[in-house]
Amino acid sequence: MAFPSRNLVNLCRCLSGKAPDAPDWMAVLELANNTLTTPLLIDLVEQPNPLVPQDVKVFIREVYRRNALRNDRLRAQLEEAVAALNERNVMPVLLKGSAILATAVPERRATRIMSDLDILVDPDQAEMASRALADLDYQCHFRAPPESRKQYSDLKRAHDVGMIDLHQAAPGPDYFYRASGKLLAHCAPISVGRGTAYLPTPTFQAFMLIIHDQFQDDDYWIGEIDVRHLVELRDLAASAEGIDWNRLTTFASSRLARNAVAKQLIALEELFGVVVPAELRKGLIPRLQFKRLLLQSRFPVVRWPLLSIALLDYGNYRRELGADYQSDARRNKTLALPRADTLRHLFGLVRSRRIGKV
Repeated sequence: MAFPSRNLVNLCRCLSGKAPDAPDWMAVLELANNTLTTPLLIDLVEQPNPLVPQDVKVFIREVYRRNALRNDRLRAQLEEAVAALNERNVMPVLLKGSAILATAVPERRATRIMSDLDILVDPDQAEMASRALADLDYQCHFRAPPESRKQYSDLKRAHDVGMIDLHQAAPGPDYFYRASGKLLAHCAPISVGRGTAYLPTPTFQAFMLIIHDQFQDDDYWIGEIDVRHLVELRDLAASAEGIDWNRLTTFASSRLARNAVAKQLIALEELFGVVVPAELRKGLIPRLQFKRLLLQSRFPVVRWPLLSIALLDYGNYRRELGADYQSDARRNKTLALPRADTLRHLFGLVRSRRIGKV
């Protein structure tokens, strides 16, 4: 069997519509399933290519077909929810997959595997939004405790294929959004069925995806990557408006944010060939983080010793972001070692194999 890192490179090549030479197709498909990117391989199989076995084409087409049916239902669910919110004078912001469902043509909509609909409302309208969705028979599956820094609710109905994640703030720590100002300053209204919602610009969508993965999901600290979201960054860069690279730089105003953005943009160019300005991909720490990703993919056992690479930026975390999260007498802005509870959290992530992550 091929090494996992080779499978990662081969998968990314397949996701670019190019069949690699003599890959281990079972390993590539296994990785595609684990990273939730199998429907995206439709671009590979819907072109004449003798290098792709027929049974591989049949499998990918069937996954794509079934996901198209699922996403059609999710799209209808999104349209219904947006219209109900509008009736209460709530105009939501569409995040992540919801933005794709609202804007992509049907054949591209079918490439995104989704488990929920992420929408954001102003905190002052959160209760009104919850009541509007309750009128559609949504029930609260989970609600963040009042003391949580991020307030959100997971809402479900028995007959739906996915829940609604009702957010009150952009993903990840608020610290990273200080330089960008108000979220709505980076949005424009779009029609969603008979309703209207806000859609972030491609540049701001890209920034939120990076912050979500690197710090909400902790990918930056444990050296993982979400291939599906990397494909979305590629598609945002290739969209009509594209990503304004200089604008993206202004959003990442701290050293920690710049390193995280650079790590993702290095991966975007190395794995998908997206041309990114060199000044956005510079820095020793981001390049070490990308090399760490490839090495961990090839030899999973090194995830443990390579966790120490997180310490290269942990001092920046404590100086920049950690102060917001630690208000007691134990806070020390110069301390570069994680506390015991932080280490337990990171060790737990290293032990687990998270779906969608490499």
